[in-house]
Amino acid sequence: MSVMIAAFMRGVTRLNDVIGRWVALLIFAMFAFLLLEVGFRYLFNSPTVWTNELTQMLFGVYAVMSGGYIMAHRGHVNVDLLHSHLRPRKRAALDIVTSLVFFIFTLALLWFGIDMAQESMSSWETSYSAWNPPIWPVKLAIPIGTALLVLQGLVKLLEDIAVAFNLDYYTPQQSESEGDQL
Repeated sequence: MSVMIAAFMRGVTRLNDVIGRWVALLIFAMFAFLLLEVGFRYLFNSPTVWTNELTQMLFGVYAVMSGGYIMAHRGHVNVDLLHSHLRPRKRAALDIVTSLVFFIFTLALLWFGIDMAQESMSSWETSYSAWNPPIWPVKLAIPIGTALLVLQGLVKLLEDIAVAFNLDYYTPQQSESEGDQL
């Protein structure tokens, strides 16, 4: 059983790591599109109608799809006035209690995100702008990214349970338990 739990945890973290690294490349596309817009606007006096909107849509996908990766690498901002002064087992126990808030929020986001994506896909929703691109793919990214975040949250909960109760299926590494140091 503990082998399956550990494999699940590694698999989810690996999935979020791969997706996060690919999604990070969207930064280069957004940069290129904005640079292109500036060039067309100021060098050729011919602004485009699509670059700003496309960049906003790419940023939306970038933001929602990166949540699991950021959680896997302990990159989310947290208030740790009490948290940082606790020993690892007590810190894990506190994280178990507070994970309830995380799961309430993310599962609600997943529920409503699925509904919004289904509605958008059923009508092939577009932006109704001058360019009028489809926006259903961006809305579809919301439940997908949220599902990845929920899965990574489950991994974090399993890690916290293992640390709090001294279980053998998870042994924290220094980099994982402390997060990235600046």
